Amino acid sequence: MRSFNSISRFLMAAVLIVTSFLPAACASQTVETKPQASPETTFARFTEAWAGQDYSAMYQLLSSESKLSIAEADFTERYAKIMQGIEASELDFEMAADGLARSDDQASATIAFSVQMDTLAGRLDLTGYTMNLVQETASDANSKEKIWTIHWSEELIFPGMGPTDKVRVRRIEPIRGEIIDREGQGLAVNGELITIGVVPGRFDPVREDAIPQMAQLLGISEERIEKALGSATNPDWFYPVVTLAANANQLSAKLTAIDGVQYQKTAGRIYPAGASTGLLTGYIGPITAEELEKLAGKRYLATDRIGKMGLEQVYEERLRGQPGGEIIIVGEDGQRVKQQIALRDAVDGETIQLTIDLATQYALYRQMQTDAGAAAAVDPLSGEILALVSTPAFDPNLLQTYVPDAVQASWNEAVKPYFSSRFKQVYAPGSVFKLVTAAIGLNTGTLDPDEALEISGLKWRPDSSWGTYAVTRVKDPGQPVDLLDAFLYSDNIYFAQKALAIGGSAFAEGAAGFGIGEDLPVDYPFNTSQLANAGLENPVLLADTGYGQGEVLLSPLHLALFYSTLATEGNLLKPVLEYREDRKPEIWKEHAIAAEHVPLLTEALLAVVENPAGTAYTKDGSEHRILGKTGTAELKQSLDDETAEENGWFVALNVDDPGLAVAMMIEDVKTRGGSHYVVPLVKKAMDEALSGG
Repeated sequence: MRSFNSISRFLMAAVLIVTSFLPAACASQTVETKPQASPETTFARFTEAWAGQDYSAMYQLLSSESKLSIAEADFTERYAKIMQGIEASELDFEMAADGLARSDDQASATIAFSVQMDTLAGRLDLTGYTMNLVQETASDANSKEKIWTIHWSEELIFPGMGPTDKVRVRRIEPIRGEIIDREGQGLAVNGELITIGVVPGRFDPVREDAIPQMAQLLGISEERIEKALGSATNPDWFYPVVTLAANANQLSAKLTAIDGVQYQKTAGRIYPAGASTGLLTGYIGPITAEELEKLAGKRYLATDRIGKMGLEQVYEERLRGQPGGEIIIVGEDGQRVKQQIALRDAVDGETIQLTIDLATQYALYRQMQTDAGAAAAVDPLSGEILALVSTPAFDPNLLQTYVPDAVQASWNEAVKPYFSSRFKQVYAPGSVFKLVTAAIGLNTGTLDPDEALEISGLKWRPDSSWGTYAVTRVKDPGQPVDLLDAFLYSDNIYFAQKALAIGGSAFAEGAAGFGIGEDLPVDYPFNTSQLANAGLENPVLLADTGYGQGEVLLSPLHLALFYSTLATEGNLLKPVLEYREDRKPEIWKEHAIAAEHVPLLTEALLAVVENPAGTAYTKDGSEHRILGKTGTAELKQSLDDETAEENGWFVALNVDDPGLAVAMMIEDVKTRGGSHYVVPLVKKAMDEALSGG
């Protein structure tokens, strides 16, 4: 997939006309250039002005004879274009040892020196410079002071350069690195696209009928085609209209059957998994003026493409590589190479292999694609991230080719945005958080799993200080509730009471043991989880937090890691996104759940799935034995909000030879069975992934 790029590695810039941006550190400075009474001070003033890009100040130090041979405007333009063209910065000058020599009559002198500078071809160490100085009377009519001036020639730009010579620069582009999954399957790769265009000489005679035909085939307006052809004046040139995906051969054939419509193969970025990984990989696109300014000094050009979101943006520096370049001096004809000043090859971008398993990614996406939601899957024994899914999603290939009008309209009109990376966001977890509350209670000794609480009815509050607010549960089993019952029936009142028994300070300390409130230690900008906005002193907030409401916010990945602790003797592993074959699992939070409590919690969460009374029980079951917990998170704006939407959660872990933990959230499940809507989606996806796709 990479060989086609060899053609695009070399971009020859026009003579001295190179679009580049000098680093802020080299901003033009005004240098004092009062003529000096010694050769050394004139040399110092000249080089100081050169380093500061004050070419006008340099000119003032020239001899009268030199000023007659070149005008100030030509002098400053010559230096400016060459220095900008080679992307010169960080200039340093050094006089050679014994570099100053005076003539016998003391009227002239030479200084040998070297120049070091950063350029598009790397750091140069240029030797062989000779500055010829002459002593002459100051130009001030009232002064007879003798001063040292510079007898200038082009050799003070580059040694060996003549008056009619030109400097050419050649920028050598690196090949962008690719992104692949754990099995080496492409997620973002280099390849060939199909550019469709017209040749006016043949197209114009059929234009009236051809443009509507093309518009219909492409699914775009006729105006878009007309606009693309606005500058199509040369009858023999090829004018691009749209770019197609590499596999759009049938569409290409239909278009090129029209007189004057042709195609060309062009290099481009391809996303083989399409929308299923669109929000994970992101895409590349033309760099903006704002990005150019922000990345000043990183050697980007206005014609570059850059990572816009997702992994393409996160890993931009590594994927991009480092441009190289060549600086040469050519003769007056512009063809004969007289001297190569410098050459630096480009350094191609890295190929980044992820822990993502494309089969698992596909399995989750297939179950979710008709909904708005997010999911994360991890290997519970290694912490490796196997899937990160967000729906609805866009196909990044469209942003490398063209977007049909109907697709653009669906993006614009979507109630649930296609470009929102939901898997990296944090949400109220609802009852899937009860695992954390139970673990904290068991760890602190405030929760006796065999103690059955006398709870009756569907609402509870400790006293009148809570006003009209009460904790609500879905089902009253008609008997006292212990820990296993509380998980089975997802009893909010039980977990609210246990949170109050733990206390705000101890609860916060226990939550910190699960990494809540910390950034996930992984190379991706996940939003940071939180337990509460400003502590848990308020007992109502503490009670609500106990069953995953209140102000607690978590990402799907963080929740998948929580449930993975049941496969690692209670240790919370560090999540991993970049694949390394020899990497060993790392513990992020040791004993988030005390090891002795893992069997009990495993038993409780198996019952949630396998017991017909459990909230995650389904008649069809699943091919693989799993434990799990459902959760319905109410998106209330206030305690008395009765119209709030609900997000549904299901977090699951396979228990026989654990290899997959999945956390899935689906938005707007209130009228679709609540969190139970999510259960079969996760079970089907896990069966598919664990069975090999």
